[in-house]
Amino acid sequence: MRLDVVTIFPEYLDPLRHALLGKAIEQDLLQVGVHDLRQWATDRHKSVDDSPFGGGPGMVMKPTVWGPALDDVSAGTGPAATPARLESSLPHLNRARHDELEGIEARPYAADGAPDDKDGRPLLIVPTPAGEPFTQAHAREFSREEHIVFACGRYEGIDQRVIDDAQRRYQVREVSIGDYVLIGGEVAVLVIAEAVVRLVPGVLGNQRSHEEDSFSDGLLEGPSYTKPRVWRELPVPEVLASGDHAKVDRWRREESLRRTRARRPELLEQAELSDADRAFLEGLDAEGEAR
Repeated sequence: MRLDVVTIFPEYLDPLRHALLGKAIEQDLLQVGVHDLRQWATDRHKSVDDSPFGGGPGMVMKPTVWGPALDDVSAGTGPAATPARLESSLPHLNRARHDELEGIEARPYAADGAPDDKDGRPLLIVPTPAGEPFTQAHAREFSREEHIVFACGRYEGIDQRVIDDAQRRYQVREVSIGDYVLIGGEVAVLVIAEAVVRLVPGVLGNQRSHEEDSFSDGLLEGPSYTKPRVWRELPVPEVLASGDHAKVDRWRREESLRRTRARRPELLEQAELSDADRAFLEGLDAEGEAR
C-alpha cells in the first residue's frame, strides 16, 4: 500500500514511522510520501489560504494551490514526483515479534465482501467534521486500496470546488473521526492511517489480532489480563486460568456483550446475536430490574 499525505505541516506525520507502521515500511508493505502543500503556492509568501466568499470568520484554503497539488500527486508529476519518503524510525527486522516467538503463523485477514473489480483511481480521503463517521467497516474497506491520498485541511477547510473537481481523478471520501473540531486534518490522518494499515495483510502477524478487535463483530472488546495472576489483591478471573477453551471463549463473548450493553447499547441493535447471547442479555436486564 502507498500513502501520500498533503499538508502544510509535514513534520506532523512523523508518528507514521513508528511501531507497526514503521515495521511495515521496512518490510515494503507500506510506502509513505509526505508533500508540503506550500510547494504549489505561487506567490512570494507561499500563501495557501484566503478570505471566504460571502464574509465570515477565518480563512479558506485556496483551490489554486490544492488543485495543482492533487493533480501532481495523482500523476506523480511536479513536486510530487520526489516526495519526502518516510523511513522507519527504528530497525525492527532483526527482532523477533511476539507472534514469531509464540510460533503463530502469519496470515492475512479474509477480504470478505471485497469488490471483484477495482476502480483503479487512487482513494482521496479528506478528514472533515462534516464527513461521514469513520468506522471499522471503513478501515476494512480502505485497507484493500493500493494508493490512498490524504488531504489535510486547516483553518475553515478546503474550498469545496477542490473536492468536487478531484472526483475526476480520485475516489473521494470525506470522513470524520468524531463529533468535534480539530485544528487541522493531520491528527485525523494519523488515526485513519493506523486503523487502515494494521489491516493490510502481513502487517499484523496473527489474523485473530484484528478479528477479535472492538467493532470487528459489531461489539466492544471485553477486558484483557496478563501475569501475575493476582496483582494488588485483584485476581484474574478464574475461568481464564481453567484451561477450558470453550468456557474461556464463552466468557469473553459474555464480557463483550456486558461491556457493549453498558457503554454502547445502540451497537446491540445491529450486531449478530445468537440465542445464547440473547439469553445472557435478558439475564442482565432482569438483574438490572431486580436492583
